[in-house]
Amino acid sequence: DQWARIKASGMARPGCPVTRRDLRRVEVNHWGFDGEVHRGVLVVRSDVAPSVARIFTELFDAQFPIRRMKPLEEYGGDNEKSMADDNTAAYNCRSATQQNAPPTQSPHANGRAIDVNPFENPWQDPRCKPCWSPSAKYGTVRVGKGVITKGGVVWTAFTREGWIWQDIDVKDYMHFDTGYPSKPFTPKV
Repeated sequence: DQWARIKASGMARPGCPVTRRDLRRVEVNHWGFDGEVHRGVLVVRSDVAPSVARIFTELFDAQFPIRRMKPLEEYGGDNEKSMADDNTAAYNCRSATQQNAPPTQSPHANGRAIDVNPFENPWQDPRCKPCWSPSAKYGTVRVGKGVITKGGVVWTAFTREGWIWQDIDVKDYMHFDTGYPSKPFTPKV
């Protein structure tokens, strides 16, 4: 059923580098901004699935808050809608209007990138001279609930596994990936 929704959203089409066999659904508990435990879903490449499970178990144990965690097909594959909803998400073979890298090289299109709490951890979008997306509130002020900082619990959990923070030319506080261009992943742990 999930693969049918991924296809219907346009996230699986000719030119996208992964197939159903390449992806895994990782379900994890996470602490919400409401202080309650929620169940979230990330769709990732099979080679990173064990690493993702370990990372988000560590974040859960540290009670790091995550606003929501839904697969991007629930937003019709629209990354802008997902970010505006402060959704933590992973796999997305973005449409041509949303692409920031060719699908064959893109960590998101290959299922090897995760954006965490986009509202609290925005990226500097160069398409708007530059501006912060989805919001400027935490663009320069890097403190607050759900904010990722170098040396903090999220940064430590990801980098210990071999993931890279902000692996692009502009500030992108939400983004972790396993390298650009995307290639098979071997965790450090």
